[in-house]
Amino acid sequence: MQESVLSLSHVVKQYGDFTAVNDISLNIPKGSIYGFLGPNGAGKTTTIRMILDIIKPTRGEITILGHSSALDVRTGIGYLPEEKGLYKKMKVWAIIQYFAMLKGMEKKAAKQRAWTVLEKYGLKDFAEAKVETLSKGLGQKVQVLSAVAHAPELVILDEPFSGLDPVNQGVLEELIRDMAAAGQTVIFSTHVMQHAERLCDQILLIAKGRKIFDGSVAQAKATIPRRILIETNSDISSLRDIDGIREILILAANPVTGNAGQLWQLQIQQQVNPQLILKTCFDKGIALSRFEFTEPSLHDVFVHLVGDDARERAAR
Repeated sequence: MQESVLSLSHVVKQYGDFTAVNDISLNIPKGSIYGFLGPNGAGKTTTIRMILDIIKPTRGEITILGHSSALDVRTGIGYLPEEKGLYKKMKVWAIIQYFAMLKGMEKKAAKQRAWTVLEKYGLKDFAEAKVETLSKGLGQKVQVLSAVAHAPELVILDEPFSGLDPVNQGVLEELIRDMAAAGQTVIFSTHVMQHAERLCDQILLIAKGRKIFDGSVAQAKATIPRRILIETNSDISSLRDIDGIREILILAANPVTGNAGQLWQLQIQQQVNPQLILKTCFDKGIALSRFEFTEPSLHDVFVHLVGDDARERAAR
């Protein structure tokens, strides 16, 4: 069993009659990239602040790096808050050095580390610039590097991709992968599913303060059926005999491709090989003008578990 660097047990946070976080339990293994996913206002930041002992839970227990309070192991944690802010008059290299020293690094080592990370992640040319001269995106990168320059065992980034252009989002993804490769554990929150899909080993999906899902990305995708689109003039009723096809839906007659066929959607279970569907069509003489297979994305999972799909299921 993998060593856990962070565990939450039935954690609740209430503000009067409002429950911001409702009975969250999870375990995060060492060296993993773990995503806190959910819409704005879901409870992600409140959960992070409880983990860091910035606010106290109403109920429940939190263990972080083997301790009951993050304050006892603060030098082993790197934290990027949702509300970003840096000392505007300081030079870029100096502010990274300063934050590294606050987390226990010696002055000379902290300065060397600052220059090393600035060069590695494309900011060496801005090292002598004052923070106030930086664009929002560059300032965000500097703040991320300031939070992790001391090579903490556990890194917690609250909405780190906010305000970054696509190029700098890619740089940040590289940094996160580098930290995980070095054995650090990285937790980040986001409401953008694509970042989590590319990066995460495991995810927590949270909505309205409740845990909706906790597990691997593959397990999350397995919660909804995969889909195949086929377009044909032929009778496809024989496909219903294939074990593992959950549903066949007609989507359109005379679709925009210009063919005179019909467009069908087949929902298939995880164990079904799409090539079997294609082979069956060939064997049965079903002439196809379109065959398209897609795995569900985390966005699809999110909509299914949290969005309109979930509301429709609750109303049944």
